[in-house]
Amino acid sequence: SLIHRSISEMNEIVIRDSAILDGLGNPSFIGDVAINNGRINEVGNVSPGKLEINARGQTVSPGFIDTHSHDDGAFFRHPDMAFKMAQGVTTVVSGNCGFSAIPRDPNVDPGLASGGILAGLEGSYRDLEGYFAAALKEGPGVNNMMLVGHNTIRGLVMGMEKRAPTKNELIEMKAYVRSALEQGACGFSSGLIYRPGRWSNTDEVTELASVAGDVNALYTTHMRNEGDHLLSAVDEALSIGREANVHLHISHHKSAGAANWGKVGKSLAKVDQALAKGQPVTLDVYPYTAGSGRMIEYFDLNNINRELAEVIRIASCPAFRNYEGKMLKDIAADQSVDICDLTHNILTAPKGDRTICIHFIIHEQDIVTNLQYADMMVGSDGIPDLKGLPHPRLFGTFPRILAKYVREERVLTLPEAVRRMTSLPAQIFGMKERGQIKEGYWADLVMFDPQTVQDGATYDRPKTQPTGISMVIINGAIAMQNGVQSEIRSGKMLRYKRSAFGE
Repeated sequence: SLIHRSISEMNEIVIRDSAILDGLGNPSFIGDVAINNGRINEVGNVSPGKLEINARGQTVSPGFIDTHSHDDGAFFRHPDMAFKMAQGVTTVVSGNCGFSAIPRDPNVDPGLASGGILAGLEGSYRDLEGYFAAALKEGPGVNNMMLVGHNTIRGLVMGMEKRAPTKNELIEMKAYVRSALEQGACGFSSGLIYRPGRWSNTDEVTELASVAGDVNALYTTHMRNEGDHLLSAVDEALSIGREANVHLHISHHKSAGAANWGKVGKSLAKVDQALAKGQPVTLDVYPYTAGSGRMIEYFDLNNINRELAEVIRIASCPAFRNYEGKMLKDIAADQSVDICDLTHNILTAPKGDRTICIHFIIHEQDIVTNLQYADMMVGSDGIPDLKGLPHPRLFGTFPRILAKYVREERVLTLPEAVRRMTSLPAQIFGMKERGQIKEGYWADLVMFDPQTVQDGATYDRPKTQPTGISMVIINGAIAMQNGVQSEIRSGKMLRYKRSAFGE
């Protein structure tokens, strides 16, 4: 029997007497979790372990999955991934918004086209397997699942041409998508608000997304518009999903700008209509009233949008480091200059196109509406530029859901919030044997106190670690205890619906 195993056959780690949330949305139950060889070996009442952890008063759940990250380059720049791990995140999905580490020409800096979103990539790799191998050499702190991005592919094939692709260019782009999917990418992503994706028509995107549809992978999108034209952008996204016969995933669902607040309800109604007709559609949201991104993408230099400039804060600004952490309107007032002139000066300065901004454009009620929507997932959308004062979502997203929207406001129950952040994204993004506390599944686990878990990151102090998360286990190894990382970095490069790279 299990009780009479020799010491050598003992479980490696046993977590005792915790409240276990299985990740499927079921109520918690008190029990033990045993880990062996990187996997969950037993659940319930388990035999002894070489390391026994008393978890009384704590909750253990599957590790959280960040459905929307831009961590492609962070696996080289910050391979310990402490800013994600400290939140209880054990897996990220990278390559979002059309910007992915692959495909790549090693002689071209991907940071140029992406304005720093892809900064930090290293090595001479060209394709996904090459990226995986290079990232694994760095010793990744967390697991990584990849999308292949439209902007990256279009930039590689067509540069910054403002036109439709030729027949041969489209064939070449499709081949890049197909190659990435064959090597384990979970889907094709677009960022149709960004360059060069904004110069593509619906037909081009549909053709490329259909390659993902052919292998039952995903099409994820930062839609063409999230403000005044949100509803027509949703129509376009749904049309691409239908025509390409592909699962559509709408990234960071929002309605931006005061004039559009409340539109998320109408947007979600369109999604409901599509679901009722059998179209597969999912979404994610981040729990903050501000977005963040590459500032130059949001402005026409010949006609600066004053209303937008008024709600912008500078996160990272290589040209003017003293502006970081300040609102544009405050800088303009201090210097007695017009805010539109200031904006123009920042964006046209050397490296001005690498300015990352934070824009306060979302209404709190729209976040609640999103979170109340069935199967809404959670993505941080953080840009891992740790030099300036980044958006606090980079450090705080997942604890914020648990503290603000579960414990304080009761928008979601704890089991349901955990389901949205574990088994649901694992299923949708094809993470094999992850996202549940289940015998045989990989031991990606987080231990936390639901009564005290709290995001610490603020706009003024965005790099503050959360509290109330006592342990993170990744692929069966203790990766972090009480906010302190261990020497072991056990993250893997995941492949869609199959074993991890190199397994």
